[in-house]
Amino acid sequence: MQNTHALSFPKGFRWGVATAAYQIEGAANADGKGPSIWDVYAHTPGKMANGDTGDVAIDHYHRYREDIQTIRGLGANAYRFSISWPRIFPNGTGKVNEAGMDFYSRLVDAQLEAGIEPFVTLYHWDLPQALQDKGGWQSRDTARAFADYAAAVAVRLGDRVKHFFTLNELQNFVDMGHQGTSIVVQGREQRIELAPGLKLSTRDLNQVAHHAVLAHGLSVQAMRAAGPGNLQIGPADVLFAAVPVSDTPANVRAAERATRTYNDRFLDVMLTGRYDDAYLAKAGPDAPRFTDEDMRAIGSPLDFVGVNIYVPKNYVEAADNASGFREIPTSLSHPRMGSRWHSFSPEVMYWGPRLVNSIWKPKAIYVTENGCAADDAMTPEGRVLDTDRLMYLRAVMTNLHRAIAEGAPVRGNFAWSAFDNLEWTGGYGVRFGLVHVDFATQRRTPKLSADWYRRAAEMNGVA
Repeated sequence: MQNTHALSFPKGFRWGVATAAYQIEGAANADGKGPSIWDVYAHTPGKMANGDTGDVAIDHYHRYREDIQTIRGLGANAYRFSISWPRIFPNGTGKVNEAGMDFYSRLVDAQLEAGIEPFVTLYHWDLPQALQDKGGWQSRDTARAFADYAAAVAVRLGDRVKHFFTLNELQNFVDMGHQGTSIVVQGREQRIELAPGLKLSTRDLNQVAHHAVLAHGLSVQAMRAAGPGNLQIGPADVLFAAVPVSDTPANVRAAERATRTYNDRFLDVMLTGRYDDAYLAKAGPDAPRFTDEDMRAIGSPLDFVGVNIYVPKNYVEAADNASGFREIPTSLSHPRMGSRWHSFSPEVMYWGPRLVNSIWKPKAIYVTENGCAADDAMTPEGRVLDTDRLMYLRAVMTNLHRAIAEGAPVRGNFAWSAFDNLEWTGGYGVRFGLVHVDFATQRRTPKLSADWYRRAAEMNGVA
């Protein structure tokens, strides 16, 4: 029965779920797949919690038909999944591995048969190790290779897939993978490092960042040239958002300035086609080297922007200083979710889309990830009563509704994640899924949050 008190979302809103190839597929060496930087990093002693790897993960490569039906049972009408670059090009370039491409073709067909719209992410961090051996993202050649790979996928799948995300969380895989970053939650510093685990200088790191946005731009051009004419293309970057301490004009302007500054090397340059003068001046001799041709590619017109929204970068207030804002640290008692880095700040799901819209005015916005880890214990009756995740979802989706109601052109949301999986260096002990996975038996069990998400999707609203 229709709930007349629900906060209704626009007609056609995508209630989606998301995953990433290395985190779920397993089949690390199946059907001609080459190794990725994560295959190598995960097998490096000391890098992964409990020595976990993605060799088997949740065996999605062999269980994809069952998994698609499970996703359908979540009420999802869209599924954002990533393609493993080394499944398509085991050496990063060269001849297409037909067996790898055929897997994704079957995966797309299974989604369409289930009434689920496929959204493809072309890069979710699993760079072919063969390219890393040649310099990885420190080399411009990697950007060109990515464009060739993107075009090959668009040609093969573009008759059935209409939405393509180029690269996922550029800011994170660049900084965390090539230098490491630290954040402070509840007064404690949380250090995050990802594959390939490098420790570059700031100058070299900025050049890696440039090659990442260049790969985005070149891939947009290549897909437009080679694929069908109706493709919808955009990035799926992590949004480093500033949340104003109060909704006053001065504080909102401060949040806009801060948000643009926090995203100057990635979202800002992709959406404007130029590096901000303040960024280049601050970087000085460490600024990236680039050409006018690079910038034309990076600024290629987009159909939408995808943003992953979990936490604010900072709370801010207006200040009479050069930047125009002052950062407010979160208090020691500020609540957090299951992950140590994840402060509970659901208002970022309102401010994130609102600020993206006011700063860059994209044609459309997708929230390509939001979700939380939780202590998902199985009851004796075989249920997972994740009330904290249910609380989180209700809070963030209510805030997202407010952003849309005030004019942010958000077309869909993708909950992270459809299934419990390998949570990168956190291993299998960190669970983000709407569906519980017993990693020993591979049994899938929808959680209480899955029931909530299904009911919300069915009524296209939050109650």
